[in-house]
Amino acid sequence: MRSLSLLPLVLCGFTASVAMAAPPVPAVPADSGAPEASAAPAAPATPFKESLQLQGVTFAVGAVGEGSTQLLQVRAKQGLKSYPPVRQELIGRVVEAKVADLNSDGQPEVVVVVQSAGSGGYGGVQAWSAGKRTLEPITLPDLTGPLAAGYLGHDSFSVDDSKLVRRFPLYRPGDTNARPTGGSREILYSLQRGPAGWLFQPIRVTNLPRP
Repeated sequence: MRSLSLLPLVLCGFTASVAMAAPPVPAVPADSGAPEASAAPAAPATPFKESLQLQGVTFAVGAVGEGSTQLLQVRAKQGLKSYPPVRQELIGRVVEAKVADLNSDGQPEVVVVVQSAGSGGYGGVQAWSAGKRTLEPITLPDLTGPLAAGYLGHDSFSVDDSKLVRRFPLYRPGDTNARPTGGSREILYSLQRGPAGWLFQPIRVTNLPRP
């Protein structure tokens, strides 16, 4: 199964620039009379910025970068208390942020949806729970075994009735990337405390036929 890579990054400020090399320009013979081609500069990716609030906690989510890499920063504040900010380098781009109290304990969670570059659009989430002193990370387990059967990306994520919902199309052998024929799969996750911290635990899996 393919998954998004996550590299912890310690930075002093919230600015980053990732250079993306332009494709090589074919050489033009000197006697051809054709003008020399020049490489166009890469267009910067649109920064992501959103503010979310729930149960007295305000989350500020931002991501900047070019190409397939972004720097994600999450800040949170509750009244006069500010949580230590979280900064991470992502291979992918932030497409959405959500806030919910996923375990009904009075402390909200922020869920950042990340999508990889390329035609597959493999999706994942980075999430944190507002603890007493810090933003506690939440792990989304990799898809393995039967959960990964027929999976080739194109994930979408939503929050429904205090649960994280993941949906993606199912591919059969011979399917093209643009035309999956196996229907779709929906995985419902609940937020649970594990031995190593918070994690999204799959509690229900539904395979849906192709419409």
